[in-house]
Amino acid sequence: MGKEIERKFLVDQSSLPSDINGTEYSQSYISINESGVVRVRIKEETAVLTIKSGGLEISRDEFEYEIPLEDAKALQNIFNNEIIYKTRYNIIYKGKKWEVDQFHKQNKGLWIAEIELESEEESFDVPEWVLEEVTGDEKYYNSNLSKHPYNSWQE
Repeated sequence: MGKEIERKFLVDQSSLPSDINGTEYSQSYISINESGVVRVRIKEETAVLTIKSGGLEISRDEFEYEIPLEDAKALQNIFNNEIIYKTRYNIIYKGKKWEVDQFHKQNKGLWIAEIELESEEESFDVPEWVLEEVTGDEKYYNSNLSKHPYNSWQE
């Protein structure tokens, strides 16, 4: 069992470095409830089944298992109306890796940065392209974006 300790932030994409390259991701949610989520993610030719415990805390239990790509595609076909599409950019800033996600299709226009930490108390420098923190705001969880896309939010 792994432990995921991460914080999430909105991003000013106009301030991001211009020389970053991203990787396309698609992910579907098989189960979403208060106990946690089960998702299947495809990244290039790799597929992973992930189980995360629920809650709005910084730390959550996480289990990940590589699965055959064809199985992942079949699962995404079953849950095809709830697929999240995004490009992930990995940016190293002052020794820390930031994963910056540019969302597409029904979530187009949304950019979120995540930083994984060793402990909840770990300090880190915040890049100039990071805006407000949204760690505890469940509407920014990918699982919620699959059910309530960004482009459907009311101002």
